[in-house]
Amino acid sequence: MSVDIPVWLRPHVYRAWARAFHSNLEESALPLEEYASLRDFFVRTLKEGCRPINPNPYSLVSPVDGTILRFGKLNGAGAMIDQVKGFSYSVSSLLGASPLLSMLAEKNSEDDSSTIEQESTQREQSKKSWWRVSLASPKVRETISECPMKGLYYCVIYLKPGDYHRIHSPVDWNVLVRRHFSGRLFPVNERATRTIRNLYVENERVVLEGLWQQGFMAIVAVGATNIGSIELFIEPELRTNRPRKKLIPSEPPEEHLYEPKGVGVMLKKGDEVAAFNMGSTVVLVFQAPTSKSPKNNDASEFEFSIRRGDKIRVGEALGVWHA
Repeated sequence: MSVDIPVWLRPHVYRAWARAFHSNLEESALPLEEYASLRDFFVRTLKEGCRPINPNPYSLVSPVDGTILRFGKLNGAGAMIDQVKGFSYSVSSLLGASPLLSMLAEKNSEDDSSTIEQESTQREQSKKSWWRVSLASPKVRETISECPMKGLYYCVIYLKPGDYHRIHSPVDWNVLVRRHFSGRLFPVNERATRTIRNLYVENERVVLEGLWQQGFMAIVAVGATNIGSIELFIEPELRTNRPRKKLIPSEPPEEHLYEPKGVGVMLKKGDEVAAFNMGSTVVLVFQAPTSKSPKNNDASEFEFSIRRGDKIRVGEALGVWHA
C-alpha cells in the first residue's frame, strides 16, 4: 500500500481501483498524479463541501461513509450486540473495561440504593478515582444535559474498499481515553460476520471514549485483513498493526488518558478523527434521551432515522431527538 507508484502510472492504477470498487474520483481533493502510493490515494481527503454536516443541533451524524449493518437500543452496559443471527458479543468485551460507562449507567439506574461490592486491584481503583474526578470536573459536567433518563444505543457501519475512509466526529464531544486492542485481522465482510464468532471483539481495534451533551460516547474503529493500520489524527504517534503484537492477540489493551484530565480532546461535529488504510467497520455506542416506558411515545426520545442496509455518508443523520 505504501510503495511509491511512478507518476505516469498513477492515474491508470487509481482509475482501475475506482472501477473495481465504485469509488467517486470526482470528489478527490487532489489530481490523481499527486497521490504517491495506493495508501495515499486510499486515505485521500475530499473536495470542500462534498460531505455537508447536518446542521440540526439535535442530530447525531454518521462518522463514516458506509453501509448500515445493525443498530438499536441496549439494555445496559452488559448488553449483547447481535453480529448475525446466533452470533453476538457484549458491549464490555468490545470496549474493554470502561469505568466511565459503568458509572454513568449506575447514575441512571433507578435503584441507586443497591450497591455491589467488587474486589479490584490498586490500579483499577486509581483509574476509577480518575474517572470520578473527570465526571466532577465542571468543564465535563457542563457538557451533559439534565435529561433525567438516558438509554444506551449502538450502530454498526461497514466500509467497503471503495468508500471514503476517514472517520469524523458524530457530535460535539470530549474524548477522554483511547484503548488499543492488538487483536487479529480477520476480514469483516458479510461472509466473515456469518462464520467468525466474536469477529469485532477478536480483531484489532481502537476505542475512543468520552462524553457528549447526552452522556457516554464511544467510537470503535475495527481493523480487518490488510487494514490493521488505523491512524488517529488526534494522536499521530499511535502505531497499530505491529507484528510483535500479533503474536499475543489476547494481551490487555494499551490505554492512554488524554490531557488535560477531565477535559481531554474536544472535538466538534464533523471534525476528522481517524483514517483506515482499507475497508473496515465502525461501531458507535452512545447514550441518548429515552423514555422510561416503551408505551410512552415521548417526543424527546432519540430515534434512528436509518434502516439496515442503507448506504450512508459522513454528516448524514443517524438519528434525532427533540429538546
